[in-house]
Amino acid sequence: MAAGMLGVVTVNTGTPDAPHAREVSRFLGRFLADPRVVELPRWLWLPLLRGLILPLRSPRSARLYRRVWMDGGSPLAVHSQRLRQALELELEAQLPGAAVVESAFLYSEPYLPDALQKLRAAGARRIVVLPLYPQASGATTGAVYDQTGAALRGWRALPHLHLIGDYHVDDGYIAALANSVREHWQQHGRTARLLVSFHGIPQRSVDNGDAYAAQCQATAQRLAAALELGADEWSLGFQSRFGKARWLTPATDRLLAGLPAQGVRTLTVICPGFAVDCLETLEEIAIGGREIFLHAGGAQFQYVPALNDRGDHARALARLVLANAGS
Repeated sequence: MAAGMLGVVTVNTGTPDAPHAREVSRFLGRFLADPRVVELPRWLWLPLLRGLILPLRSPRSARLYRRVWMDGGSPLAVHSQRLRQALELELEAQLPGAAVVESAFLYSEPYLPDALQKLRAAGARRIVVLPLYPQASGATTGAVYDQTGAALRGWRALPHLHLIGDYHVDDGYIAALANSVREHWQQHGRTARLLVSFHGIPQRSVDNGDAYAAQCQATAQRLAAALELGADEWSLGFQSRFGKARWLTPATDRLLAGLPAQGVRTLTVICPGFAVDCLETLEEIAIGGREIFLHAGGAQFQYVPALNDRGDHARALARLVLANAGS
């Protein structure tokens, strides 16, 4: 491999190996034990996690995973691999024979340290770490930074390294989102309202300086502007609450339950914070969100798939990588 080889690793949270309670418990145990994810004293949280949370939550989560599991594995794993391949093809067109892309997860295989080792073995002297979190948070992008630093601690020959912090208002990303909505409406008909739903985080994280909420708002506003939506044609919500702490509002599930009473009977939902489809988009929104909205009196519910391996998504990420790759 050439000395100037560019290595890229896309990073996402991770997934159970199978939709069964044992595998789900292993994954959640790694995920929820990270202090970046749950900011409670370890002496308090870990016994609670292992003694109560995992035994109760794992069987329920396994049932939910089974509703969306694909032939090739979990949706997150399948779509992440397809996106890796699409991104590698885009980079190959720009840097023939001089770029290699790995896909990694924080809390399941393939692990980030292993992916970085593969890039080093391939001869990468420049490495771009791309967290697949368009809107940065300490609980997500922060964990990528932590694991990247820990993985490189033992390296003697360090690469030229760039970690992409966020891309929440990147032009190519916003254009791909807008294209996906337009195409969906062309195929299924336009609805009265577009609900832009992001994964929530505890309000105290924002109070302590996390920029995530502001970045979500900026993404939603840019998307609405690209689609030329009026103020009464779109809404912003936050999903996937966990625990009893106060999380970002408005809550997506409460919006879904309340919009029909406000006269919004046709609704489209998009989840721009998820680069690829996963449990939170396919089960929580496409299935569960639909049930909530229709049960509340809604007449039509549409879910716009995540960008996944769309060509415009892969091209946007390739441009983002090249802009941050250095020379």
